[in-house]
Amino acid sequence: MSVAVRALRAPVRAPAHALTGTAFLPLALWCALVLTGHVLIRTLRSAGHDIGLRAPPLAGVVDWRPSLRLAAALLVAGIVVLIGPTLSATLPWRRLVLLAAAGAIAWAVALALVDGVDRLASAPQSPAGYLVVVDGLGSPSAFLSTFIDRIRSYPVHVQGHPPGMVTLLWALDRVALARPGVVAALYIAGGGAAVAAVLVAARDVAGESWARRAAPFVVLAPAAVWVATSTDALFAGVAAWAVALVVLATGAAGRRGDALALGGGVLFGAAMLLSYGLVLLALIPIAVSWRRRRIRPLVVATIGGAVIPLVFLAGGFWWLDGLEATRERYFAGVGGRRPYGAFLIANLAVLALATGPAIAVALARLRDRAGWLLVGGALAAIAVADLSGMSKGEVERIWLPFVPWVLLAGAALGSAAGSRVGVRTWLGAQAFLALVIQTLVRSPW
Repeated sequence: MSVAVRALRAPVRAPAHALTGTAFLPLALWCALVLTGHVLIRTLRSAGHDIGLRAPPLAGVVDWRPSLRLAAALLVAGIVVLIGPTLSATLPWRRLVLLAAAGAIAWAVALALVDGVDRLASAPQSPAGYLVVVDGLGSPSAFLSTFIDRIRSYPVHVQGHPPGMVTLLWALDRVALARPGVVAALYIAGGGAAVAAVLVAARDVAGESWARRAAPFVVLAPAAVWVATSTDALFAGVAAWAVALVVLATGAAGRRGDALALGGGVLFGAAMLLSYGLVLLALIPIAVSWRRRRIRPLVVATIGGAVIPLVFLAGGFWWLDGLEATRERYFAGVGGRRPYGAFLIANLAVLALATGPAIAVALARLRDRAGWLLVGGALAAIAVADLSGMSKGEVERIWLPFVPWVLLAGAALGSAAGSRVGVRTWLGAQAFLALVIQTLVRSPW
């Protein structure tokens, strides 16, 4: 073979400066978005708007508190950065999924421990949360039938959600498990379950190699700052498996496909009763079903999805009436004080912080059409949530269920067989951002 022919067949390697150039623009845009969100909120506060958010664009307050308790988070981050890419490429698939879920849990807990062990158990006991309602709850039917009429009397998080979480806690209370430690464990487990679900769905849609490359970025996410102390992490786990099961059903046939779709639908119904916005995640299996030309799984999932809402209707609560009541309460409160246009941008700035700079670059490089079904479906859901005006700020918590699907874009940052140096650099950037947020901002969650 001649030298000329070998040269033509040889793989083209981009020069280092070209690789740097592909990262510069998305990084610049990421920085500009975060800065714009910060400036917008600061300007509103300076003008006297009562909007909260004292660590703009994030909720909480600025409280720089580095300490030796950072050691656990640094250790977890170091392990994932150094050996995560290698393990994601070499471990048997099932072990990888389990390890990824465990790694995400370890990362979230290690970050929360920066504020001490008590931080984990204290989060469910917030006066604005759900546990405070359980003690005065008589029967579920009485609670559900009067929920809308009495919505003003409930804490702010109960007002902002369907009654599913309070009902779940009531059930746990019947078996003496509605304790802060148990509830905190549910939050944490939900975060780990979400990681496993998105990887399973990614493998089914975009292939195992793509899912393996995404795994370290799904694990080492800046959004983990809010996982171990937020109810929305539990919501994320339920919703992620709802999506994953319906996605799997679009690639299966016969009874197995129907069983997967039915199970995913039932979980979607449960998710709808936990948080109104989770219904938007249906855009992901809809996109996959459209691409695969499989309508039956959506029909079966819809049937399954009606089960739990109908049970709640029998108890006296109708989902659409609850959504309208929550909308009224939201705009009577902070939603009415926060300008719509400013928060369209500020929300996206928070999303940028939750997903990190690596994902900004990954989105610019993502060329896999199948992968875009998952990532793009999540981004479409986020766009609808943003445009709805029902999420003005505090989306680091509210949008947690959407974030793992966006993190899958990290697969675009490295080759499963090639050098891991670049991947480790991006993972290090993700971990550094999470550590900065955790030590700089004291979150209310």
